Amino acid sequence: MPPSPALPAQRISALLDAAVGVFARFGYRKTSMDDVARAAGVSRQGLYLSFANKEELFRRAVEHSLNSQLSSAIAALSRADESLDKRLIAACDAWSGRFVGTLGADAADLMCASTTLAGATLSEYEWQFEEALAGAIAASSMAARCAAANLEIVDLARALHATARGLKQSSKTREEFVKGMTAAVRMTCSPLHQPAQL
Repeated sequence: MPPSPALPAQRISALLDAAVGVFARFGYRKTSMDDVARAAGVSRQGLYLSFANKEELFRRAVEHSLNSQLSSAIAALSRADESLDKRLIAACDAWSGRFVGTLGADAADLMCASTTLAGATLSEYEWQFEEALAGAIAASSMAARCAAANLEIVDLARALHATARGLKQSSKTREEFVKGMTAAVRMTCSPLHQPAQL
């Protein structure tokens, strides 16, 4: 359902930002429309003018967050002045590291709610993220290394994404997440820093 024409896109974006923060703090089950309205600085009725119910608000907030994360990841991958390993680390951090260590104790139900209520959206954005990783790898000298190892670039992108997901679940802080991604990506990219064998 498109945003209410009464509210400009910038205001809808601010409402969704507030919703993401509240859901991250309290989780899906414990978040109320009142909580989001209060955080967004609007009345409960005002919130209902833009979102029919909590489920719709959650779906839209998830999509809003995923879009922001994907945009940041693509921007990181586009930094031509940086090495591939730095771009991959930054992209994985933008995609998966954003909320590491910031979720409230009640937010444990978010992954289940995301899968249940916004699973198709989540899958689509995950695919787009993997495609962005694969595109950056394909445009680098790593593509030749993948071909020499009989490795599909998309499989490497999926492996990096799986690593980021695992570290997102196991890391207590964003710094710990970045440290783990740095180790994984640098090991993956280490052949780039060695002379090619004849």
